[in-house]
Amino acid sequence: MTEALAPDICVIGGGPGGLSVAAAAAAFGVPTVLIERDKMGGDCLNTGCVPSKALLAIARRADQIRTAGVFGFDTQNVPVNFLKVCERIHKVIASVAPMDSAERFTALGVRVIQEHARFKDRKTLVAGDIEIRARRFVIATGSTPAVSEIPGLGSGPYLTNESIFDLKERPEHLIIIGAGSTGLELAQAFRRLGSSVTVLEKGAPLANDDPECVDIVVGRLESEGVVIRRDVNIVGITHAGGTVTATIAAGDAEQTVTGSHLLIAAGRKPTIEGLDLGTAGIRYDATGIFVNRKLKTSNRRVYAIGDCTSEQPRLTHAANYHAGLVIRNALFRLPTRVEKDTIPRAIFTEPELAHIGLTEAQARARRIKIRIARSAYYGNDRAQTDGETHGHIKVITTGKGKIVGVTIVGTKAGELISMWVLAVAQRLNIRAFLDVVLPYPTLSELGKRAAVDFFAPRLTGIWVRRIIAWMRFFG
Repeated sequence: MTEALAPDICVIGGGPGGLSVAAAAAAFGVPTVLIERDKMGGDCLNTGCVPSKALLAIARRADQIRTAGVFGFDTQNVPVNFLKVCERIHKVIASVAPMDSAERFTALGVRVIQEHARFKDRKTLVAGDIEIRARRFVIATGSTPAVSEIPGLGSGPYLTNESIFDLKERPEHLIIIGAGSTGLELAQAFRRLGSSVTVLEKGAPLANDDPECVDIVVGRLESEGVVIRRDVNIVGITHAGGTVTATIAAGDAEQTVTGSHLLIAAGRKPTIEGLDLGTAGIRYDATGIFVNRKLKTSNRRVYAIGDCTSEQPRLTHAANYHAGLVIRNALFRLPTRVEKDTIPRAIFTEPELAHIGLTEAQARARRIKIRIARSAYYGNDRAQTDGETHGHIKVITTGKGKIVGVTIVGTKAGELISMWVLAVAQRLNIRAFLDVVLPYPTLSELGKRAAVDFFAPRLTGIWVRRIIAWMRFFG
């Protein structure tokens, strides 16, 4: 017999964005239903952010042991027990999982349904033998790895982020297709754990980021032994005798790269198949669900957030940001508007690469008359003590100093970008950083040094010198 539910909010998808909506709605006492057909926590917990960062932490420790000689330690090669690496990754997942569990959300007052969901009409959703007619629906189904149609790819096994963390043996030679954030993070991690790694990219690595900062990241990976082949077309994949071979075209010549494992890390696609969106009058295409600046779809009852939307950043924190906007608009009727320029991004290679706002190229494309302020890690005392002197901060401002974009490449960039996120969101002038007192010695001083760099030409100009001379003359 069909059960009928009529909650205020029905969330489809138990990833970060969906869980944030459900938790917030329940906290306000709003009747809420959450539908998840697979694992609670979504890609982020089970196959994305959490396991990848656990792997990177393990690889970082391996590299620290290997390079400890500069700090006075006599180090030798330490063998890697890859089975224990895998165990550690899954232990971290298990430690985070209770916060995302169905049991926790049920205790919060959310009705959790673990079934596939599909729209029956514009007002009704079906999940198993349950029909839901909610006042508002929120689609938060996330994304899955995009697998290119390469001839021969399906003739044998290959890995994606959904399967690579289940490996029990270290790859002898890992071929990675895609030099985006996922591809480069995993390339460095596996290289540090002893695998040979070749990255194949049809364009430029990290193509959406500042090229001069990307060069520093790529240079570090290459110095560690990662082979990065850019501007190549993959024309075929063959499997034979436990190996995989990629045939690539670089210019007019064809070459081959043979490895033990193949990882596809060439972007992601929205998870919207089987939802019957057209039945609900929701517009979408291959890039995702179309939403307006309030994150509403073409069906006024339905919002969409996170990776399943079109032309929105596919980032966990972007989904959480979207969730907050939906709660404000759906529950309190407050005006909301997505501000994509205030959503930061970070790549957790070593060195890390973090960004907020406009890049230099984007600012120039908008015909903004910009100034650029910089501060190098090499000139920072904490960076010197820690032996992490590669990288810099690059601040893009208007001519009068309003901060419109910041890129940091270097150790802890993902942490250091935080105060610049606030600066861009609040439209601060770089002058504000001259007035703050920061603890010494810390990497945070890089930001203040960049502000000094911005004002240095004015403070050392001829008129300033004349004023100082005049004041000295009159005592």
